[in-house]
Amino acid sequence: MFILIAVAGLTISLRKPAEKYFDIAKSLDIFTTLFKEVNSYYVDEVEPEGLIHEGIEGMLESLDPYTDYISEEDMESFRITTTGRYGGIGALIGFINNKVVITEPYEGFPAQKSGLKVGDEIIAVDGKNVKGKSTNDVSTILKGQPKTTVEIKVKRLGVAEELTFKIQREKINISNLAYFGLVEPEVGYIKLDDFTPGAGKEVSHALTSLKRSGAKKIILDLRENPGGLLNEAVNVVNIFVPKGEEVVATKGKVKEWNKTYFTLDNAIDKEIPLVVLTSSGSASASEIVAGALQDYDRAVLVGKKTFGKGLVQTTKPLSYNTQLKITTAKYYIPSGRCIQELDYAHRQEDGTVNKIADSLRVQFETKGGRQVFDGGGLDPDISVKDKFLGTVTIALLSKGLIFDYATKYSNENPAPKNFRTFRLDDNQYNKFVKWVEDQKFSYVTPLENSASDLFEAAKEERNFKALEKQLDALKGTIESNKTNDLIRFKSEVKQVLEQEIAFHYGVHQGATEYTLDKDDFILEASRILNDPDRYKKILSPITP
Repeated sequence: MFILIAVAGLTISLRKPAEKYFDIAKSLDIFTTLFKEVNSYYVDEVEPEGLIHEGIEGMLESLDPYTDYISEEDMESFRITTTGRYGGIGALIGFINNKVVITEPYEGFPAQKSGLKVGDEIIAVDGKNVKGKSTNDVSTILKGQPKTTVEIKVKRLGVAEELTFKIQREKINISNLAYFGLVEPEVGYIKLDDFTPGAGKEVSHALTSLKRSGAKKIILDLRENPGGLLNEAVNVVNIFVPKGEEVVATKGKVKEWNKTYFTLDNAIDKEIPLVVLTSSGSASASEIVAGALQDYDRAVLVGKKTFGKGLVQTTKPLSYNTQLKITTAKYYIPSGRCIQELDYAHRQEDGTVNKIADSLRVQFETKGGRQVFDGGGLDPDISVKDKFLGTVTIALLSKGLIFDYATKYSNENPAPKNFRTFRLDDNQYNKFVKWVEDQKFSYVTPLENSASDLFEAAKEERNFKALEKQLDALKGTIESNKTNDLIRFKSEVKQVLEQEIAFHYGVHQGATEYTLDKDDFILEASRILNDPDRYKKILSPITP
């Protein structure tokens, strides 16, 4: 069997380029002919562009999730995603409880400066009613050339009349930093959310500012950061690592495109104790930064295993103002490891993709000799367990009730002087509970689902009548317990509500400052930074 496989593999590897080009030409000819026949003879009219688009999507779907066809209509959204720049009012919008609302006015941009607030419901844009329109449709209308004016009519909770805002659009350049500030007098905190142009400069500025404010230790938060531009990842690493050090190498089919990226400048601070926070949503450029800092023993990683995206994408222009974003290489961090978790090259017969097995993960070493592994993302040096929300809290969030009450509260009360110490008292929480009841709030718990399944299964039994009374009693007990969930889970619900209220007042600054003393990840990072012996021990190789 081994010989047959080996011979078959040899035959494929020795195929002449001309044979491969013939296969390409043959396949394209078949596709073109098939498309013409379908377009001519299918029983119903087909939309050619849509049919081709479906074909393209189906083809690329067999590769990996990061290889995409970008149509002319999607080019603007793609540019915004990769550059963080666009012309508009500078606000995020969302669809909550059948309303298109302002979910985040960016600080310092037209929406915020004009007075739009989190929770404002958009009624009309330039005199046109937007009720029933999607957030994408409304977002498109709000965008436009800088220095043009747009009129927005909103409904604000607690205000009887509709409010009208005439706003001049500007060139919006979204910040990569969600927040930076002091957690403790000597512990600085930087929350980096993206890697669009300028990320390195923004982190550098934040670090310098924090050090001026007294920071002698730094927490760099990369949780839920999906990545972005590779060169910005290099720039962020360069802030903490000396000039001339390798950060990442890309290796793919086209050898001429293979490249190794080095730090180009002197580090801002190559000694300051550093903790990097990671989560399962930390991917791509985030993993380059966290991985390089781990490989150089420059930072302690705290949190959860990262996403495991070790694939590099390149955009290639196509005809008719379209583009192809295609995976062209894998990246390798300084220890030599690639942290790609899913093996897209070897799909199962049903199309599913397997993770690289733990038994196949290869061991590497950091600069100081610590053991690290490839495949499956980055393992944190110190793991922190997630807190899971109760069913009632999740239901309140998913139904938009937390958001809506925060909107109501923030419109009826002055902003707190200090978000870190902001708390709702018992009377205020009871008002929230009463308001939730007035909204006819209902939800189904997993226990209720199980009880319903049990009830249905019992109906099939001959002795159902004998069991019915007990089953009804069980359902009654479950329902009775559920009615007290807003009291039983008061601490959890209250904390989530307080954070949303803080966000309504102060957006990311408010929400982040509120969580600084409650976030288990940040608290663990602070404990490590405040214990120099433990910090050094974590970064030292384990000796037998």
